[in-house]
Amino acid sequence: MTSVEEPARPGERVRDAARTRAEILDVATQEFARAGFDGARVDEIAARTRTTKRMIYYYFGSKEQLFTAVLERAYGVIREAEQQLDVDHLDPVAAIRRLAELTFDHHERHPDFIRLVSIENIHGAEHIAASEELARMGSPALAVIRRILAAGQESGLFTADVDAVDLHAMISAFCFFRVSNRHTFGALFGRDLVAPAQREHYRTMLGDMVIAYLTAERTAD
Repeated sequence: MTSVEEPARPGERVRDAARTRAEILDVATQEFARAGFDGARVDEIAARTRTTKRMIYYYFGSKEQLFTAVLERAYGVIREAEQQLDVDHLDPVAAIRRLAELTFDHHERHPDFIRLVSIENIHGAEHIAASEELARMGSPALAVIRRILAAGQESGLFTADVDAVDLHAMISAFCFFRVSNRHTFGALFGRDLVAPAQREHYRTMLGDMVIAYLTAERTAD
């Protein structure tokens, strides 16, 4: 008797589609980070995912939309980490240090994120600007920073009147530069900013720098 394969159930088809979509995004992230938006090839992504260019366009519509989806997922990872950050039980100094360490750790663990952001800046953030999902996503870190700053100023620990966005930029700048400029900085100054032996030094330095700024004595203008 000939056996007939049972057709996939709706739930299985949904899971298969989600798995295929995730696999495409995994490979697309690597390809865009390696070659940039202009250099990345959808044919290469299809070959590495054992699917077809037509299937990729079925899921994502176009190369531009695929890159946008890659950015949305990359930003979603750090936004989720920010949302899960629990610092309400810490004093303001310890809390802001913990937030800085979260950004430091994430940027170090996700070098592809750094490359993708650099590529998107080359393109004038046109994909991010067109993404409704990224516009809705915002930055949970800003809400956390505002709470920490308010607590620190109320307690008298923080003397600086600092804007949350400015502080977020200050933290992100150090963490981003350390990864994005690793090779050029190393070639110019002979120091590897992501060398394992120096990791805790730079992680601590970031926290010290932020706290020193927030707690420095201010002179009247």
